Amino acid sequence: MTTHLDTELDRLKAEIEEMGSLVRNQLKKSIDAFVGAKKDLAREVLFQERRVNAEELKIDRDCENIMALFNPVAIDLRLVFAAFKINSHFERMGDHAKGIAYYASQLKKPYDAELLEQLDLNSIVKHIDSMIDSNLSAFMNADTSSAREIFSHDDHLDEWNRTAIKAIATYVKNHTEEAENLLNLASVVRKMERFGDLNKNIAEEIIFYVEANVLKHEKEKL
Repeated sequence: MTTHLDTELDRLKAEIEEMGSLVRNQLKKSIDAFVGAKKDLAREVLFQERRVNAEELKIDRDCENIMALFNPVAIDLRLVFAAFKINSHFERMGDHAKGIAYYASQLKKPYDAELLEQLDLNSIVKHIDSMIDSNLSAFMNADTSSAREIFSHDDHLDEWNRTAIKAIATYVKNHTEEAENLLNLASVVRKMERFGDLNKNIAEEIIFYVEANVLKHEKEKL
């Protein structure tokens, strides 16, 4: 029999799914604005950030209400704790998307096409989007095997980050007059790498929720 608590937990999971969708859209639009120097689209992302923040606050309140009204235990309690932290990680992703959009809004001209092709930002965005999608599916279905696959995807982003920063450093040596814009580009690369870290954190929270296994402490022991 479905209880009132079950209904509230299902609603909480749906809200996390909505938060993830918001962040996915923010990331895609921010990179599109940055690569194409689309200031109107960048402003749209900056405006939309308010919705991301409002959704974060709503989910936080719902987590607190479930704790106060239903006193969940065991896996239900872990679900609420995980949702609270996953919500925070998604909000941080929204902040990074906003930062990318801000750089896009300040661009005076598009970046060199060959450099952007070398960095392959659009493919990396698809990679990050796939990570978010996998995490959302893993959370909704309590699927820890899918969550664990996120770790190898994050390794790929780490390697891309190192390669991209080297490419930017090489380019700036011959284009010192563009140093400020290239530093902004490096910051965007760093922000995209942070999406990988935050997705890895979400995967750890999913594993904690389903298995009561705190991976953070295992890494500290190692």
